[in-house]
Amino acid sequence: MEIIWNPREIEDKSMQIIDEYLVGYSFTPVEKDVVKRIIHTTGDPAILSSVLFHPDATRDGIKALRGGANIFTDVNMLRAGINARTLNEFGGEIFCGVAELETIEAARDWGITRSAAAMRLYGKRLNGSVIAIGNAPTALFEVLDLIEKGIAMPALIVGTPVGFVGAMESKELMIEKNLVPYITVRGTRGGSPIAACIVNALMYFKGDEADG
Repeated sequence: MEIIWNPREIEDKSMQIIDEYLVGYSFTPVEKDVVKRIIHTTGDPAILSSVLFHPDATRDGIKALRGGANIFTDVNMLRAGINARTLNEFGGEIFCGVAELETIEAARDWGITRSAAAMRLYGKRLNGSVIAIGNAPTALFEVLDLIEKGIAMPALIVGTPVGFVGAMESKELMIEKNLVPYITVRGTRGGSPIAACIVNALMYFKGDEADG
């Protein structure tokens, strides 16, 4: 066995292998980049059938990010996985309020999770933003409620909460309500690494946003 030691060569080789799994699919160029990064992140080609794009998701997401939109995440792990330097070059910033004292106190007073409380506290600041949720389905439920109440209108939701309690249900509710563009992985699978790689793929895309 020939061991590849160069990180760039490893990634390039991985992407060549992943390309073979995408034969026969009709993704747009940016959707293909997103899907390849999800498979690369999870090491699981079978996840391909669970990835779902709203028709306007990649176009609107790229437009928002290039326009300096901020990103709001449900957990700090996800925040750490997003390329802040690239986002800053576009003019945006990343926020995660889950560990802030105000959030902790609000979650206790409202009897909800801290991830959901953070989204509620952000309120109108979510307008025009990209919201990335990779862990807490309660955060996704809360964002959908804020949209329905006319309090917030994000440009894109990257919704990939993970687990067996509410994750699948929150994602299906997002799809059913169809309130704003979204990118998701259906079922119980998901997680912060997936949400982060989706956001990064949108930021790294070099083509015209209309190609999304």
